[in-house]
Amino acid sequence: MTIDLLAAATATFDPDAATRAYLATLQGAARARSDAYFEGGYWIALWDGLVAALAYWLMLHLGWSAKWSAWASRVTRRPALQAGLYAIPFSVVGALLLLPWGAYTGYFREHQYSMSNQTFPAWLGELAIGAGVNLVFMFVLFAIVFAVIRKAPRTWWLWATGTIVALMVFLVMLSPLFVEPLFNKYTPMKDGPVKAEILRIAHEQEIPTNDVYVVDASRQTKRISANVAGLGPTIRIALNDNLLNRSNLAGIKSVMGHEMGHYKLHHVWKLIGYFSLIALLAAALLKWGAPPLLARYGDRWKVKSVSDPAVAPLFGLLIALYLIPADIAFNSVIRHHESEADAFGLEAAREPDGFAMTAMQLSEYRKIEPGKWEEILFYDHPSGRTRVQMAMDWKAKHLKELPVDQQRAFVMTADQPAK
Repeated sequence: MTIDLLAAATATFDPDAATRAYLATLQGAARARSDAYFEGGYWIALWDGLVAALAYWLMLHLGWSAKWSAWASRVTRRPALQAGLYAIPFSVVGALLLLPWGAYTGYFREHQYSMSNQTFPAWLGELAIGAGVNLVFMFVLFAIVFAVIRKAPRTWWLWATGTIVALMVFLVMLSPLFVEPLFNKYTPMKDGPVKAEILRIAHEQEIPTNDVYVVDASRQTKRISANVAGLGPTIRIALNDNLLNRSNLAGIKSVMGHEMGHYKLHHVWKLIGYFSLIALLAAALLKWGAPPLLARYGDRWKVKSVSDPAVAPLFGLLIALYLIPADIAFNSVIRHHESEADAFGLEAAREPDGFAMTAMQLSEYRKIEPGKWEEILFYDHPSGRTRVQMAMDWKAKHLKELPVDQQRAFVMTADQPAK
């Protein structure tokens, strides 16, 4: 369906008027639902941290953590294996305690706002797979981190940070090969004009790839999406089938140009750098925050020291509370990267209306016009209004360079698959 409200091409293109015309396509109940869904997420981010903190407090208060540590000590005398074994009940019970809240946020609320395509058994199955992956990761993490704490009692927080960052890099590198395929099927895109255009843009940007992957995300969600995953030889640029089925060629090109921007601008490595700083501050909090709490409550919890794996729920509680403000700060970092990728994608794909159309599709579940501080505090991507305005400003600047059919003041094409 093509809507052409201001049909004639004009040398006096008004980017503000064009932006308002795009925003006007999301009105009434659809806009109210989008605003309510996204605004509810502000509180969910807070409650995520509080619910996790409560779960960790229960593990300490009820004595479970001390019992798990004692059990691991009976099974083996090797301290590294003791920490790894402790991670098993810690992870399993933690997942069960968080299950009701996770079911509400990840399943029932998604269906309430018509965002999910999954049945509850399918959702629960994927949750179990994720819990299994997490269990393996936590076994390795606990074995290494608590070995570091024992070997370097004064500087363990520095070495633990390095360990966590190294494991994260390893996981990011292997995720496209071993983790993501557990949840979705990635298939090479069939030859055709869409693939040809994506590869043309990629080669113009000197991105060494001859493949484009499509992920069957419609099994789970109605969201449109694309991503850059992996590091080095495992980097993969993919788009989901919702994007392929709902967007035209211009929209797909704009999204893929954006994703190529993440690759060219080295955002994955930059985010790892920012994560390293957040991890370092978290480790410092544990180094200086945990011992006073153990001195006061350790006997009650039957937790001896920070080298005892039973201290893990205390670590988890402190980190859960720390991440509430840290996530707000990290949102601004990610939003800056997303804005950079937006600008790159506009230059690479040269499809401002395709970009604006996609921004409007994303606004079906992201509040489109937040207040200034609302966007700063809660958005990890630029708002729909910000993105449409950027696209229309770019279009005004480059209007004479665009083909005649792109020079119209307002064009929106939606729900037309690019076959």
